[in-house]
Amino acid sequence: ALEDVRFELVLVDDGSTDTTPAALDRLAAVDPRVHVVFLSRNFGHQTALTAGLDHARGNAVVMLDADLQDPPEVILRMLDQWRAGCDVVYAVREQREGESRFKLATANWFYRLFDKLAQVDLQHNSGDFRLLDRAALNALLSMRERNRFLRGMTVWVGYRQAAVPYRRDARYAGHTKYNLPKMMKFSLDAISSFSHRPLQLATLFGFLISTLAFVAIPVVIVLRILGSYLPGFSSITIAVLLLGGIQLIAIGIIGEYVGRIYDEVKGRPLYLVRSRVNVPEDVTPASPLPPVAADREGIGE
Repeated sequence: ALEDVRFELVLVDDGSTDTTPAALDRLAAVDPRVHVVFLSRNFGHQTALTAGLDHARGNAVVMLDADLQDPPEVILRMLDQWRAGCDVVYAVREQREGESRFKLATANWFYRLFDKLAQVDLQHNSGDFRLLDRAALNALLSMRERNRFLRGMTVWVGYRQAAVPYRRDARYAGHTKYNLPKMMKFSLDAISSFSHRPLQLATLFGFLISTLAFVAIPVVIVLRILGSYLPGFSSITIAVLLLGGIQLIAIGIIGEYVGRIYDEVKGRPLYLVRSRVNVPEDVTPASPLPPVAADREGIGE
């Protein structure tokens, strides 16, 4: 239980258009430990999590989605690992209740692809549900990139890390907003944030096709000399379509990276805050708190 632990609860409203803001106001009115940050519009899941981390003041901070699929009881086991000296404690889903076979299959494909392409060792079936010590959190908050993949970023910062297995429950209410296009964008953000290997693969593929074309030139000349019949239209059409498709794929990959560079150089803030409730005035986003002494008893989540 958390009776002996000093904590705060930072709730982020990511531009809700339903009755969520009123419910959050009521919670904050009855408990000063509940801090609410209202964003000016919907900025997306990863950015909303970042806003919560920016406003957290504890020696340890836990990221937790509001759909209750990740049971808060696991936080107690995370705290045990933190008190034992771990700086990052991530929860690993051993079972995933209420998720379709398609969702489970695509998640498995993503982790396999990420392993092949990315330059960080991401634990399979780990999500954003994790605890960070203040030192690790400050390192994470210093990274203000626009296209964010927090579970990869927390691995990249290093420090002492440990896993806590758990069973993920079915969603308590409502339905997920992560449809197929959003999952594809999330995957692109994850891979492009931690790997430039797609660019290398496009270059390698182009080199192989060019080599094949050069090898084919003498073959065509020899066949022509021998008087062999060479079908023209079909072979040319197939070659043009093949090369055109490869070029468009390569241009698309380059465009994804160029677009992310464009997002960075614009220098816009990650998010805008419309209002805050119970948040102390000295808490300023993008200004992480200094590292604290290794007192792992008085903490905040």
